[in-house]
Amino acid sequence: MARAASALHRTWRRSLQVRVVTITLVASSLLVGGFAYLVADNITEIVLDNATTDVKTRLDDGQEYASEQLSNHTTVAEQGLRATLENTVNYLAGGDPAQLGGVVVSLRVTGVAPATSPQVDVSGILTPGLENAVKSGDIAHQFRTGDLFDKGPTKYLVYGSPVPTQFGQVELYYFVPLTRWDQIADGSRATVLATGFALVVLLGLLSGLVTRLVVNPVRVAARTAQRLSAGLLDQRMVVNGEDDLAMLASSFNQMATNLQRQIVRLEEMSRLQRRFTSDVSHELRTPLTTVRMAADLIYAERDEFDPAVTRTAELLHAELDRFEDLLTDLLEISRFDAGFAMLDAEPTDLVPVVHRVVDRLESLASRCGTPLRVTVPETPVIAEVDPRRVERILRNLVGNAVEHGAGKPVVVVLAADETAVAITVRDHGVGLKPGEEKLVFNRFWRADPSRARQTGGTGLGLSISLEDARLHGGWLEAWGAPGEGAQFRLTLPARAGDRLTSSPLRLVPPDAPLAITDGLSWTVPAPPDGGTDGSADDPEPSPSPVAPDEGAGAEQGVEPVRDRLANPRSPAEAERSEVTG
Repeated sequence: MARAASALHRTWRRSLQVRVVTITLVASSLLVGGFAYLVADNITEIVLDNATTDVKTRLDDGQEYASEQLSNHTTVAEQGLRATLENTVNYLAGGDPAQLGGVVVSLRVTGVAPATSPQVDVSGILTPGLENAVKSGDIAHQFRTGDLFDKGPTKYLVYGSPVPTQFGQVELYYFVPLTRWDQIADGSRATVLATGFALVVLLGLLSGLVTRLVVNPVRVAARTAQRLSAGLLDQRMVVNGEDDLAMLASSFNQMATNLQRQIVRLEEMSRLQRRFTSDVSHELRTPLTTVRMAADLIYAERDEFDPAVTRTAELLHAELDRFEDLLTDLLEISRFDAGFAMLDAEPTDLVPVVHRVVDRLESLASRCGTPLRVTVPETPVIAEVDPRRVERILRNLVGNAVEHGAGKPVVVVLAADETAVAITVRDHGVGLKPGEEKLVFNRFWRADPSRARQTGGTGLGLSISLEDARLHGGWLEAWGAPGEGAQFRLTLPARAGDRLTSSPLRLVPPDAPLAITDGLSWTVPAPPDGGTDGSADDPEPSPSPVAPDEGAGAEQGVEPVRDRLANPRSPAEAERSEVTG
């Protein structure tokens, strides 16, 4: 039953034709039903009025005839009164028209046995109330049901009238069966109901046909749009006629043609741009190698030069290093853009990876006066990842944290659960202004362009890190607040190919003040192809950046920020996330 109800509900939501036909049937049924009730009621009233009028006319004639026949008698005790009564009722009953066959006539005189034609017992139908009304000199009637001829219960119209005579008042009663009149009324009602039902069915068929004429082109347009979105850019709708639907199909085809032209042009431009970037990067390798050899030679002999030339040699050597890094990053970006990046996943213990990254950046942290602190589990944390790419992500995150940490501690935390591993890098520097967490992963973006770099970065590190995370099917997210520093969280599936639903670590650091987290915003970068499609049933992050005022009341399908800060998921998580000074 529940499955059938669910199927009906799904059909109701998805089919415009079903909704239109159903609404038309319900509305027309109510309208036709009300109309049929009024018509049938009016027919019944008319039939009863006709029957009453006919019986009243016969009663008036019978009253006049009975009065004439009984005028020869002056007393009740006269010997011929009984015979006169029987002859009178027989005449009145025998003169009954064919359509009123089965009428019973009865004459009643006080002190004399009543005369009835035909000879049936009418005492079960004749009520004292009607008798009293007739005895008092009034003409009265009522509807009664009885069985006078042993043929089953029959509805009768009982009419009574007083007949004045010389010896007193006589009561004349007509018992008229309403069987024929009921048949006429029932037949009329059945005709009205059948006509109404046929009308409702015709309206349903008509609405279904009209709706189909309108819905079919919409369905064709939807299927064509789905094919276009799947990459079949040559799909078009068939245009028939010159009506509004034909105009819709023609406009849709024109839109598809324009989109195809623009997409092809953009794809060509993107292809040329990627090829240009790749070609330039490759072509620069040769002159760069020559310049590097000359620069290394000059740099090796710098002590023999005067101080100005020595400084120039050092600057040249440093900028050549940065130039090589830039070329390497450009080549890596071009591989991501071309879709040629490959993931070499293998079971890897991330604990030594984290320590190795921190050790390599220890000298940079010492120059910047920034302490590096690491919190990792005592047991190995094994995940199926590409260690080279994960190490590159961590190197970029820790390097940026040291550069922007303003000499305050940088904390690296590693945690894992059954389905995912996560690494957070927390600094306590200048932080991010509102909206900058949405820009931090853009290529060549810098929070403060006037600020000198300590590491000579290329501006592509976080962009490449984001692509590396997506290649793993993971998330790379950022949080920041002015004056409170920033925190980046890398979440990767424990098994390659799995889909993430949550992270072992919280994005917002536990030491962030509630006054700041009330108004914070963060970015949730899009997962790689094959990840979440952003539907309501998918608990993974949306493909587009999300902020709390845009409906992101919960982070990655987890509880809201204030609840997460006040109520950590578990004591183990709180212990993993705790950062001590």
